[in-house]
Amino acid sequence: MAESSLGYKLRVLRKASFGKFFDVVKTASERSGKSKISCMTDMIGCMKKYGAGYYDYIIFQFYNLTPAQRDTYLTRFRSKKLIMQYNDESYAHIFDNKNEFNKVFKDYIGRKFVDMESNSDEEILEYISSTGRIFAKMKDLTCGHGAEIIDTSDFESSEAVLKYAREKNFGTLEDIIENHPALAEMYPCSVNTMRMITLIGDDGKPHLIYAVQKFGNNGRIVDNYGLHGPVDLETGEFLFPAHPGETTADELFTVHPYTGKQIVGFVTPMFKEAKEMVLKAAMVVPQMRYVGWDVAVTPNGPAIIEGNNYCAHDFWQLPGQTPGGIGIIPELMKIVPSFKYR
Repeated sequence: MAESSLGYKLRVLRKASFGKFFDVVKTASERSGKSKISCMTDMIGCMKKYGAGYYDYIIFQFYNLTPAQRDTYLTRFRSKKLIMQYNDESYAHIFDNKNEFNKVFKDYIGRKFVDMESNSDEEILEYISSTGRIFAKMKDLTCGHGAEIIDTSDFESSEAVLKYAREKNFGTLEDIIENHPALAEMYPCSVNTMRMITLIGDDGKPHLIYAVQKFGNNGRIVDNYGLHGPVDLETGEFLFPAHPGETTADELFTVHPYTGKQIVGFVTPMFKEAKEMVLKAAMVVPQMRYVGWDVAVTPNGPAIIEGNNYCAHDFWQLPGQTPGGIGIIPELMKIVPSFKYR
């Protein structure tokens, strides 16, 4: 049974850390120059009126925004409402389970893979023996947690690789995706993906409502907790200084700190093809109307890495990347005027 909006709020409040809450109050006070009491009172008011979590308050710098501006933000609780209203929970398992996702969207992922649960040992060994380097992923974890690159030459045999993969409890073994040369030049250590967010509108058609180009940083093999920023939905041009992966931070980057390459003005290659691909993919499981796709652009074209039932609501409405201090709600309402976010 789907969780109610009230039930979600109560669950969040039960798990809320008062220590973290007061840390956020302290941070908001330091950044805004307002008293802690003033910030705490305003924070509670924003939760009641705009569905904002306490981290939303500093992430979106609500202390600098007018009531009219605040009301344009897709906050934590409003994000949950969007998911509840437009995604059928009985289909969410397709996106939560990486093994199942790869099978359903096999025409869009652009790589070979084996499922550690459903494929036989013989099939997995055949795959391992034909592959030099493998990207191993956990079945149900997100943000690159537990992911690992396996170099088969480091093992005595394919059987040893399989034994290792079983011991690590990996869900899938996949071909390693290569960056398009332009993306590799910006940051060479990870696949630099886009988060492309689609929404099937009240008109029954898929719409691309936002696209964020991400780059890894600090030598990490995944692009989570790197740098990111929105790109133009027609051209793929990086529009604003990049934000760090820690969304509560305020630092912005016009050049990549790892390579020194210019970020603002960078154009994601094959963006048009990527956009066309996710709009088609959005209709494969139309019961899930609101999906965040992680898309790589390889030398041979775009490929979907995974789809996300829960699209993090924060990183696409950040200060320095939201002209006029306006959030995404006005754009959403053009596509789904039926959205009851208040």
